[in-house]
Amino acid sequence: MFRKLLTYEEAKILIQETFKPKPLGTGQTALLEAHNRVLAQDAISKLDIPPFNRSTVDGYAVKAQDTFGADENQPVKLQVCGMVSIGELPKVTVSKGEAAEIVTGAPIPEGADAVVMVEDTEREDDELNVYGSVTLNENVQKKGSDIKKGEIILRSGTILGSRETGVLAALGMAKITTYLVPTIAVLSTGGEVTEPGKELLPGKIYDINAYSLSAAVWESGGKPVYVGVVPDEKVELQKALEKALVSADIVMTSGGVSVGPKDIIPAMVDSLGEPGVFISGIAIKPGKPATVALIGQKPVFSFPGHPTSALMIFHLLAKPVIQVMAGKQPMEMSSIKAVADRRMFSAKGRRTFVTVKLVLDETKGIVAEPVETGASGAITTLAKADGFVEILENQQFIDADEEVRVYLFKEKENF
Repeated sequence: MFRKLLTYEEAKILIQETFKPKPLGTGQTALLEAHNRVLAQDAISKLDIPPFNRSTVDGYAVKAQDTFGADENQPVKLQVCGMVSIGELPKVTVSKGEAAEIVTGAPIPEGADAVVMVEDTEREDDELNVYGSVTLNENVQKKGSDIKKGEIILRSGTILGSRETGVLAALGMAKITTYLVPTIAVLSTGGEVTEPGKELLPGKIYDINAYSLSAAVWESGGKPVYVGVVPDEKVELQKALEKALVSADIVMTSGGVSVGPKDIIPAMVDSLGEPGVFISGIAIKPGKPATVALIGQKPVFSFPGHPTSALMIFHLLAKPVIQVMAGKQPMEMSSIKAVADRRMFSAKGRRTFVTVKLVLDETKGIVAEPVETGASGAITTLAKADGFVEILENQQFIDADEEVRVYLFKEKENF
């Protein structure tokens, strides 16, 4: 069902113009369930942090002027008037010539304006020798010095990781307003595909794509819903696709998009509703048979069955859509400069993406080595490849030792 092949740039623009992706809406999310969610409104502090003046050391709360002149040879003598523990309001007041024992994090008692470290003191009963002077507010964290009441702490659009979640917890927020997470139905097609965990019968292969694509959906800010493996039979396939369209915001399929007798996905998807298939073939390698449709207001991405091709097209076309629907700003893939290990050829007239692994060479620096993506490398490429190099349509090849930019599937350590 191939129409005129679109260029890679035409395909990207057409997806944006046809679907016009946007956030799905907002809702309240429990903080413990907010990891990787996106804030939908500014987080504003309703209190000062810390909410009181607190000691930053173990020692004695004092009036700073009472310690002036104290040194190892001439200690200042103070009278211990009580103790301040963490987690409770002070029950003592520090007057001139007095000191209150205090622990790290405890509130500064009334009358005190500094803390002497315990290492600079010596105590005998309630008499304290101070062997070093302190200045006003020394070893004291002032109320609101970290966060002030009314201050914007996190901006709308912030992706919540472990650090951001900790900040919100410090503000006492048990629930926050976040963008809704898009659900993505993921299904694989083909009579030869078997779900992992089941017995692998002769002539069968395990389902790779649904699992790698589902993981990629999580990484992009979506929630995958595994539909399962569907045979290349029209009735079963139609039922599975219709069910997926009802239950999810986006549908992703793999396999059945080429030109063989069992490749019925483009026609099947097109029959599900208007406006139907609007991309059926892209001038790229790998991923030429990729198909994109819009059924009602829901996009359907149909990837080739080759595992590397499916994951590549996901990153190039589907990931930006999921990010926008999740409230994220579409982010370009991280990249790193390297030198080509050998000559890399393009597919004539097609944007070519060469999967590579990165190695560190003592003389050349970071080197990009092409990884086999054909039949012999259909699976191992997923484990070996660190990213890909892009060769434009009008570019015949990238030469050996030529500087290239490698777009990373994930951040590469030690480079």
